[in-house]
Formats: sequence, structure tokens, C-alpha cells
Amino acid sequence: MSAPRYVHPLRWEPLPFLVLVVLLVLTGVVRPESGPAFVALVAAIVLAGLWLTAVLLRERRTRDPDTMGDLTTLDGLDLLDAPSARGDLRTVVPVVDVQRHQAAIDLARLHGGAEQHAVLVPRARRWLSPRFRIGVQLVGDGRPRHAGFVAEPAEATWRDRLDELGAARRFVRVPARIDGASRPFRVDLDLSGLPAALGEHDADARR
Repeated sequence: MSAPRYVHPLRWEPLPFLVLVVLLVLTGVVRPESGPAFVALVAAIVLAGLWLTAVLLRERRTRDPDTMGDLTTLDGLDLLDAPSARGDLRTVVPVVDVQRHQAAIDLARLHGGAEQHAVLVPRARRWLSPRFRIGVQLVGDGRPRHAGFVAEPAEATWRDRLDELGAARRFVRVPARIDGASRPFRVDLDLSGLPAALGEHDADARR
């Protein structure tokens, strides 16, 4: 089954904020003398406030990876390594949106070096965006740091397979390289080991 491309509208984090704002704006139109309409508006505001509170509490309780695809620790995660293929079989893919994560990439390079590994996290999203993407977490020193997202068309190629693993709480770790001696850094992933690693996973699943 294909992995979902977008989060369900009712689970999109900004939605309760937007609903609450719209209802508060309506208080300038629906006055107390409106009677039942004003009572209904107040009740709707209370329900929207409870909905917003529930969303905030749910996000605080969510285990890694959270609803945005970020990681805070590797503890308890089942990682599947996809080592680099040899010679001309290497497939290097750039990480996109790195300009938003330069501080995290700088720390990852400082503590883990230019050559390290990255964990691929399916169903990752950028705040305010409903679109699911494949997140990239640099883990050179054992501490995940968000570097961006896998670029198309590699994302489209591997989205379904990685999502299937993620549903089983398994995540793939691939070689990564941070290019540049200072900001702005770029990050490249070596995805050449994914076919073999995921092929072995499929073979194990069929046994």
C-alpha cells in the first residue's frame, strides 16, 4: 500500500489554532444580545480550546520519532544499516532545506566529523506544512540532529519502502557527508546500499 503523501486534515497541528482564531474573530460580529447564537459561539470556542489543549498534550507524549519526524534519541530504535556500495555503484543524493538547519549541521560536523551516518525518518514534516517527506537526522556522535529532507526523485523512489519499515518501528541508517569548511554547509547521502539492505529486509520478512 502506498504511503500517505499528506497528513489527515484533522491531525494537522495548526488547524485548531486556525479554528480558534476564526471563532474569536466572530465574537466581534456575534454579540451577547444575539442570544442562542452567542451561546453557541462561546461553546464552540470552549471546544476549540479543549481541542488545542489535547493536540499540545498529544505532541508532548509522542514517542520518537515525533509527529514532525524529529528524533531526540536513538535509544529503543531498531536501526537497519545500508552501507555504501563499492565503486561506480554509489548513489549520492543531496539533502534539501539544509539552509534552515545550518546550526544543527554545524554541531553535527563539530562532534561527528564530515563523514558520518544519517537516519532516514519517513512521514517527517516541516512546521505548518501538511506534506509528508523523508527526514534526515545526522547521528555521527550518537545524538540525532535534523539536517533537512531527502530530495526528489529519491524520496518518491524510497517513500513506500521506508514508510513500511517505519510502521514496524524500524529505521534505515545510511552514510552521509557534510560538505564545506564553514556555513553554509551542504549534506549528501549515499543511498547506494538501500536496495541491498531493503531487499534483505524483505527476504527476512518472508521467512
